[in-house]
Amino acid sequence: MKPLTLRRLLWTCGSLAALLFVVIVLALKLGAVPISVTDLVMSLGRVAIGRSDRLPADYRLIVFDLRLPRILLGVMVGASLSVAGAGFQALLRNPLADPYVLGVSSGSATGALIALMVVPQFALATPLGAFLGAVATIAGVYLLGLRDGNIDSTTLLLGGIICASFLSSIIMFLMTLSSRDLRGMPFWLMGDLSTPQPSELQWLFFVGLIVGIGAIYTTAADLNLLVTGEREAAHLGVEVTRVKLVVYVAASLLTALAVSASGAIGYVGLLVPHAMRFLFGSDYRLLIPTSALGGAIAVVAADALARTIAAPTELPVGAVTAIAGAPVFIYLLRRRMR
Repeated sequence: MKPLTLRRLLWTCGSLAALLFVVIVLALKLGAVPISVTDLVMSLGRVAIGRSDRLPADYRLIVFDLRLPRILLGVMVGASLSVAGAGFQALLRNPLADPYVLGVSSGSATGALIALMVVPQFALATPLGAFLGAVATIAGVYLLGLRDGNIDSTTLLLGGIICASFLSSIIMFLMTLSSRDLRGMPFWLMGDLSTPQPSELQWLFFVGLIVGIGAIYTTAADLNLLVTGEREAAHLGVEVTRVKLVVYVAASLLTALAVSASGAIGYVGLLVPHAMRFLFGSDYRLLIPTSALGGAIAVVAADALARTIAAPTELPVGAVTAIAGAPVFIYLLRRRMR
């Protein structure tokens, strides 16, 4: 493992940030109405110097009112799910841990749906219900995975899959009994970035994203020791209980925010941390920020594909991430069983 220096950290994150900018520009260009890169760059320049009033109305609607908000949402969702996945993998010492696989995404979706049905007039009730659902689910999965005081990876994984299946059935049951018009809910549950978010929820998401990633990053050095085992980490001075509490709460918060805004987008928290670990090493002081940037790149790229593959029809972004993530999950599962 290469030693982590400030120069390496800034260089790596800067390179990924530049790649993210390129992906965002391409995502702004692609869609049912294609836009040339030249026109797009000129328009971004006009906006940067405060001359957006000179843009045609239809152009402003497509690029800045429709595409840019969902791209920014994709950046936040991807960063949230990737960092949450990296946190769960370190804490549970299981490379297959992921908010989607562990059932945390389904728990968040269940909580968000219940809140939407019970108190639809309160905008903040949905993310709060998603957070409570995520916390309850990860607590249940953790208890199912305990065996003689230690976490059994196989039992943990099976418990997550069972919880996800059970919660999905509850979601279908609630949607069937609900008197509200929830015809768009199945599409949302598969991952959807097209639903506009109120401004107060956008700011809540951004603040929660910064708080959640920052909280997990404060434990990065401890996570490097915790992956060797809780007993060994405690002997080295790690406050295991505090670290577990911080990462569990922060990862659940990040998952809840992502699910309440975009539905259950699967395998991002599994695929991206593994890719970043393969490229840059397993030091969590570097893995957490690179996972955030890599997750943003992955979700924005997947959403761009979802908008263009069958244009003008849009696919759920979760379907695109599942096509890429499911084979990786099978590969990791088979390698772990050897």
